[in-house]
Amino acid sequence: MRGRDRTLSDLKGYTIVGNHSAVKTCLWLKKSLKDEGFCYKQKFYGIKSHRCLQMTPALKCNLACIHCWRPLELMPELKKWDEPSFIVEESINAQKRLLSGFWGTEGVNRKKLEEAHDPNQVAISLIGEPTIYPKLDALIEEFNSRSMTTFVVTNGTNPTVVEKIDPFQLYISLTAYSEESHKKLNQPLGNLWDKILESLRIMSNKDGRRVIRLTLIKGVNMHPEKFLKLIEKAEPDYIEAKAYMHLGYSRLRLDRSAMPEHGDIKEFSERLEGMSDYSIVNESEISRVVLLERM
Repeated sequence: MRGRDRTLSDLKGYTIVGNHSAVKTCLWLKKSLKDEGFCYKQKFYGIKSHRCLQMTPALKCNLACIHCWRPLELMPELKKWDEPSFIVEESINAQKRLLSGFWGTEGVNRKKLEEAHDPNQVAISLIGEPTIYPKLDALIEEFNSRSMTTFVVTNGTNPTVVEKIDPFQLYISLTAYSEESHKKLNQPLGNLWDKILESLRIMSNKDGRRVIRLTLIKGVNMHPEKFLKLIEKAEPDYIEAKAYMHLGYSRLRLDRSAMPEHGDIKEFSERLEGMSDYSIVNESEISRVVLLERM
């Protein structure tokens, strides 16, 4: 247990759930509770930031992306996976515990705080790669059974899991546009590029809302023409062009100059719009993200 605690010591603000899951209240939930703003996902997709549960079922990742702000090595290999019903129940309980301190916080909207204790949206995207959890499909079904919508963000390296899951909204997050750039930017543990291509193909046949998120690094991958073939393969409903943010552990690998301004993201998106079937429909300057929709 001591070794595990030391391994997780950098995860400040996280509540560990069971053997391999975690919950964390995000910045935008806290801002929403005080009526100081909300996440771009609320602006783009209509979800309520204060009712969103942010969690992961897998505190591990099979990539070591240069832009990732999270600690890259978290936990040892696990021999036993927790059941989906346990993860869902304990994640909701963890959210309630994390919210309990807000009752005494000045400026909190008490009606929103009451609603926050009954989350109706889950973002399975907190840290690690969720498709590493082998029962992800059942986890989504368990959340669905509680009338919660599910957003799943994956790096696309486990196409068999991508095939099985049916979240309300499926994201595949891309930084690389070729096998060579994948090896350089994502530093995979093994040859995974073909698996990502397969996940993009699977995405094109998925029901539900489908999104490609492009994490853009200034001077590195801000070339919209290089992503076109991947976008055409996946045929997503939406594309999010989002700036790399110079935060956390990424600061050990990238200079602050690698973080694009919102104007850079807007220019990238306008160029992508001009060469594709996608049109700009929304943007969030504070989050440095532009949304394009397939027309």
